[in-house]
Amino acid sequence: MDAERAAAIPDQVALAWLLAQQSRIVPIPGTRRIARLEENLTATAVALSADQLADVIGLAARIEVIGDTC
Repeated sequence: MDAERAAAIPDQVALAWLLAQQSRIVPIPGTRRIARLEENLTATAVALSADQLADVIGLAARIEVIGDTC
């Protein structure tokens, strides 16, 4: 899944994916620049299709998590 297919930058795709998860998941992105804050806010308007969401989920599943999971 690439950001161009979603007409967004990678940061916006990541935030849109988080927003598409369970309602109890709330992304809290940090930034020091107004321009980045504005980009992050527009992630709420990025609509990922079911196929795009599945692509991101598939990519995330390939990441090995190391460490204590509490």
